[in-house]
Order: sequence, then structure tokens, then C-alpha cells
Amino acid sequence: MIIFNKLWKTMEEKGISTYQLREKCGIDSKTIRRLRANDNIETKTLNKLCSALNCRLEDIAEYIDE
Repeated sequence: MIIFNKLWKTMEEKGISTYQLREKCGIDSKTIRRLRANDNIETKTLNKLCSALNCRLEDIAEYIDE
């Protein structure tokens, strides 16, 4: 299972709110809810997040065994 717990920590460290992320990336509130719920998201969304936060994929997502 892929989880996005690191995303929220990275956002906090960089001082980026979900509002700023939505405005900067063009990510809608539905996608933010999906990220919070660790639901499936598209790889283009991951790309947008990494670009907006200037980080690597492993800074926002991780795979864990269930």
C-alpha cells in the first residue's frame, strides 16, 4: 500500500498549505481528500506535487506492507 504521510510533513517543513498547493499545482480539493485517505492518484499528480514542493517522490510517498 502506498501512503502519503510524508507529504504532509514535507509540506509543513516547507511552509506550504493545502490551499497554496492547490493554487500552485492546480490540484483540486477532491485530490487532496484522496491523498489524505491514501487513495489512488495519477502519476501526473505525483509529478505536480514533486515539482511544486521541489522534492523527490520518496519525500511525499512510501510503500508499506499491509
